[in-house]
Amino acid sequence: MLKFVFWSLLALNAALFAYAQGYLGKLDAGEREPQRLKNQLAAERMVMLSAAQAREAAEISAQPAPAQAAPAEPAPPAEAPAPAIETIACTQAGSFAAADARRFETRVARLGLDRRVSRINVPFQEVTSHLVYLPPNGGKEGAERRVAELKEKGVQNFFVMQGESPLKWAVSLGVFKNEAAAQSLATALGKQGVRGVRVLPRGPQGSRAAWQFRDLTPDERKRVAGIADDFAGAQLRPCQ
Repeated sequence: MLKFVFWSLLALNAALFAYAQGYLGKLDAGEREPQRLKNQLAAERMVMLSAAQAREAAEISAQPAPAQAAPAEPAPPAEAPAPAIETIACTQAGSFAAADARRFETRVARLGLDRRVSRINVPFQEVTSHLVYLPPNGGKEGAERRVAELKEKGVQNFFVMQGESPLKWAVSLGVFKNEAAAQSLATALGKQGVRGVRVLPRGPQGSRAAWQFRDLTPDERKRVAGIADDFAGAQLRPCQ
């Protein structure tokens, strides 16, 4: 009997000790494992994960979240291309006598065309006379036939040209200092029935200054033309 009492007291003390340490929960709150599950939020959505699934979930949560790209700034509106400026490829002015060349060069320099303008030398003939003539045709025999025709038409003033020149066996009909007088004789001979009469300026060959202008705008060409108008024989034309 004493043994039963002893073991009963010992069991009761052990139960009280376990309760005091919280090993048996709190009985007054009625806390049991089924009750704890009921108190969880959305308990029906809880699932049990395997060890492999738990490791995979942990690895995913440990990865850094992808950086969000900054919104692209709108591209600025494209500017409309500037209209192409029309230019003249090459314009030539001249030729000029020495005194006129210096004056023209000074005035053109004020336009600021820089490397787009250049001075060149061009062949020039200083005309001192004008020859009225019939060109060579058939050598000496041809010249003799032309002379006979002139005599038949009443023309007495003529001369068969000789010497080593391109005009050998041409028939000269007169030489004039004035071009207008030479053209007047050519017209009169034509009325007499003399065919093929020509007028040839003659004089010593040399060179004179001329200017070439490249890539001028229409406005720039107009300004150059305004300067050239003040010089005799300096009209603008395409480069040769």
